[in-house]
Amino acid sequence: MAKKKTDTANEAPAEKARAKKAGATEKKAAAPKKPVEKAAKAEPKAEKAPAASKAKKPAVAATTAQPVHAMKNVEPYSLLTDFDIGLFKAGKHYKLYEKLGSHVVEYSGVVGTYFGVWAPNAHYVAVIGNFNGWNKGSHALNPRWDGSGIWEGYVPNIGVGEVYKYFINSTNGEDLEKADPFALRWEVAPRTGSIIADTYYEWRDEHWMSTRHKHNALDKPYSVYEMHVGSWARSPESPDEFLTYTQLADKLVPYLTEMGFTHVEFMPIAEHPYYPSWGYQISGYFAASSRYGTPQELMYLIEKLHQAGIGVILDWVPSHFPGDAHALYNFDGTHLYEHADPRKGFHPDWKSYIFNYGRNEVRAFLISNALFWLDRYHADGLRVDAVASMLYLDYSRNHGEWEANIYGGNENLEAISFLKEFNEAVYANFPDAQTIAEESTSFTGVSRPVYAGGLGFGMKWMMGWMHDSIKYFSQDPIYRKYHHNQITFSLIYAFTENFMLPYSHDEVVYGKGSMLGKMPGDEWQKFANLRLLYSYMFSHPGSKLLFMGSEFGQGTEWNYQRSLDWYVLEYPNHQGIKEVVKALNRLYREEPALYEKSFQANGFEWIDGGNANDSILIYERKGNEEVNNLVIVLNMTPMPHFDYRVGVHSKGKWVEVFNSDKKEFWGSGLENAKPVATETVAWHGREHSLKVTVPPLAAVIFKKEKIIPAKYELK
Repeated sequence: MAKKKTDTANEAPAEKARAKKAGATEKKAAAPKKPVEKAAKAEPKAEKAPAASKAKKPAVAATTAQPVHAMKNVEPYSLLTDFDIGLFKAGKHYKLYEKLGSHVVEYSGVVGTYFGVWAPNAHYVAVIGNFNGWNKGSHALNPRWDGSGIWEGYVPNIGVGEVYKYFINSTNGEDLEKADPFALRWEVAPRTGSIIADTYYEWRDEHWMSTRHKHNALDKPYSVYEMHVGSWARSPESPDEFLTYTQLADKLVPYLTEMGFTHVEFMPIAEHPYYPSWGYQISGYFAASSRYGTPQELMYLIEKLHQAGIGVILDWVPSHFPGDAHALYNFDGTHLYEHADPRKGFHPDWKSYIFNYGRNEVRAFLISNALFWLDRYHADGLRVDAVASMLYLDYSRNHGEWEANIYGGNENLEAISFLKEFNEAVYANFPDAQTIAEESTSFTGVSRPVYAGGLGFGMKWMMGWMHDSIKYFSQDPIYRKYHHNQITFSLIYAFTENFMLPYSHDEVVYGKGSMLGKMPGDEWQKFANLRLLYSYMFSHPGSKLLFMGSEFGQGTEWNYQRSLDWYVLEYPNHQGIKEVVKALNRLYREEPALYEKSFQANGFEWIDGGNANDSILIYERKGNEEVNNLVIVLNMTPMPHFDYRVGVHSKGKWVEVFNSDKKEFWGSGLENAKPVATETVAWHGREHSLKVTVPPLAAVIFKKEKIIPAKYELK
C-alpha cells in the first residue's frame, strides 16, 4: 500500500494543540456533524451504546478546549468493562461492534479515536496510517491486563475519514500489517486500508420496522428477488462503472414495486477484495462495500425499499474467508480466526479458510456481525451461505482428509452448536427477522426450533426441488412422461422443512446457461416452458426466490462484469415473461391459499398427480378458509386439451384466475373466458367435476366463484 507522508507524521497532536490556539492550521479531529462520544476527564468512561435501530445524534466537538494534561500519542482508554470482557471470553458478547474497532470519542476535551483489536498472540501492536506517516513506532496500543488478548488506546486529534491499519509484531517474530476486522468502512479495492467511519443515520422507515412482522411471517407471501449489486444495471454511458447505492435506489425501488416482489436479497455486500468472488470471499465483515458508496448510502437504499414496503435480506457468509495477507487469515501471526488443523480449517473447493467455531471469541465475532447488519442497517433477514459445508467434517474431502468427531461421526459438532446459538441470538434480539439456510443435504431439522432439536433457521432452500424441476423441464416434452416422478417427488418431503423454492444465481453461471436457455423446443415453446415453470414454482408450496434477469427471460447466462440485458424487453416474448412474473407475484399476494399454509401439509392436496401419459398435474392449494382454495392444472406438453375433466370437492361455478397462455404473456390465447359450472359427475375421487380447456405448455388456475346474496329492496 502506498505510504503517504504528512507534515505532522512524527509530532504529538496534543503538543501542537497547546502551541497553537483557536486559529491553528492543524487538521481538525472530526467534523462536528459526526457522532462523538464524550468521556469523563478524570476516569475514562465507556462509550454509551446506541439502542437497536436508533440513530445516534452527533455532538459538537470541542476543538479549541484545553486538555487537562499533555496528551500522549496514545492515551490509556477503554470502552470495555469487566462485564464486557467476561462475555467476550465466554463467547456471549453479541455487540462487539460497539466496543472493538475504531470509535470517535471525546476525551479530556479533545476529539480523537479509540482503537480496540483482539490479537492475543501479538508482542506489539500499533496503529499506522496517513496521520502518522505509517510510522509503526509512534502509536503503540496497550495490552489489557485481563488475559483477553485485546489491545487498545485512544489517539487524539484524528477522526472520521482517516485511513489506518494495525501493525502487529507476533510473538514468533513475524511483522504484519492488518486491516481492522471491525472497521465500518474500507478503501475501495484493490486498496486494503480501513477507514474510521460511523453508522449514524436518521432513519425514516419507522412504519416498516413497526409492522414488518406481518411481512416476514411464515404465513404471509414471501417472494424474493435475488440480485448482485454490481451487475444488476450500469449506466449506458459508463458501462464499466458501478451504480452507487443511491443511484440504485432510484432505479431498483420502482422496478421491484412494479414487479410485485415482497423482498429483495442482496448477494454479499460486505467488503471483499476480489470482485469475481461475487462477495463470498469477505475481508471486512462489518463494512459495506465501498465500491458502491458509503454506509449511509446503503442505509438510504434500504430505507427507500422499506418505504416502498419491500423487505431486505442480506447474504451472510460465516462459512469461510479468504487468505489475503491484510485480512483475517493469520491475523496475529497465528491461526486466530481459522481452525489451526487444515482438515477443519481449510476449504479445498474455494481455497479459503474456515472459522474456528469452537473458539468462544470467534463465535462472538460472528454472531456480533450477524446482529450488526440487523441492528445498524435494518436488514430484515439473513440468508446464510454454504451451511452444508459447515455441518459436515468430510464435506468435499476424500478419505483420510478429515477427522471424525468425538462420537466417530462426520458431523461438525462445533459448527452445529454455533449455528444453533446464532439463530437463538438473532430471534431473541430480532424476533421479526428471518434466517434462511442455503443447505443442500438431508440434515434433519434445519428449519426447526433449537428447543425441538433443530438448527433454528426460519427457512431452508429446497435445493433438491430446484435441481429436479430444472432437469425435468429441460427434457423435450415428448419424453417427460418417462420422468414424471422427478416433478412429483418434491411433495413427498415438501413439509419436512420450511422450504424456500430458489432459482438462484448458481443455476445461471459456469456454462449452465440462463433459465430460458435451459428450456427445450423452438422459440415459442422455450418461452411457454419458462412461463409454465414459473407458474409451477409460484403454485408449489413454499416461499419463492428468483435471480435477477430470470424474471424477463434473459437469453445469456449471468455475467458479473456487466449489466443485465435490459434491451431484450424491447421484444414481446421477453416482455411476456416479465408480465407473467408480475401476474404471478400479484396472484401470490392476493390469494391466501398460496401462502397461508405454505409450510403445512394440509395446505396441499393432489387431485391427479399420476397422469404421466398426458404429463398433466392437477392439485389443490388450500388456505385457512375453504372459499379461498385454488385448483391448479399444469399441462407439460404442447398438446392442448378441450373439455378436460377435473374433479372438485364442491359444486358451483369456477373462475379462471390465472392462465400463463394469455396473449399478453406472448401465449396462444387459449383461455376459459367464462366461469365453468360443475357437473354431478364423480371424477378424481370427488363428487363433482369441471370440464375445462387446458392450453399447451401452460398453467391454468381456478377459484370457486363467490355467491353474493341477492339484495332485497323494501317497497
